[in-house]
Amino acid sequence: MYQTDPPRPPKEVLPTMYDLPSEDPKEPGLPDQFHLLQPSLLDETFRPANYPSDQILVASDLNLYYDPRHTLWYKRPDWFAVLGVPRLYEQRDLRLSYVVWQEGVNPFIVVELLSPGTEKEDLGQTLRDIEQPPTKWEVYERILRIPYYAVFDRYASQFRMFKLDGSRYAEVALQEPRFWMPELELGLGVWQGKYQDIEMSWLRWYDAAGNWIMTPTERLAAQLRAMGVEPDLG
Repeated sequence: MYQTDPPRPPKEVLPTMYDLPSEDPKEPGLPDQFHLLQPSLLDETFRPANYPSDQILVASDLNLYYDPRHTLWYKRPDWFAVLGVPRLYEQRDLRLSYVVWQEGVNPFIVVELLSPGTEKEDLGQTLRDIEQPPTKWEVYERILRIPYYAVFDRYASQFRMFKLDGSRYAEVALQEPRFWMPELELGLGVWQGKYQDIEMSWLRWYDAAGNWIMTPTERLAAQLRAMGVEPDLG
């Protein structure tokens, strides 16, 4: 790099975060800040009314082992939920991974957050060599047969929902960026608001009345306001 006279500040001449992506080309999909915050919001607002909390597992960036014939093969969804399994593995330990042939229950919904390095695979647009493991789409659709598959592109604020129809995923034609799941008595949609002091479009869950389910922090603030106390949660 040539020096200028006078020298320009590093902020002007060195690569920015847009030039230095968080993804390793050899291991695409490593989490950036959004991939940490968005799953947290999904966790905090996922409360199916018809399942006890100790029979719901939610996870993000956790290895999902799916094939007992190839026990080292796994996918790592950005977020997924399993219903009807203990929150703790064998009621005693936090999970190091989710191994379907041990658990006996497949995920009910998977959410993938699009990023440049994984977009084609997330949308089922990649081909693979017959000797290679199946793609993420193939695993969700054909092997685990996960009923619902949601994809969210934060750059375009675009939410797409795919529902298992027979042996294939069919994209749901959404009239608005929301989708109701009667089995959960919950809906998933795009919310414009502030989470963790960051204002943007987020995916979050809503109830049968169409209200966004509150996070624990929001519930505490509402309770304090009901008592006439203005919360200071900063």
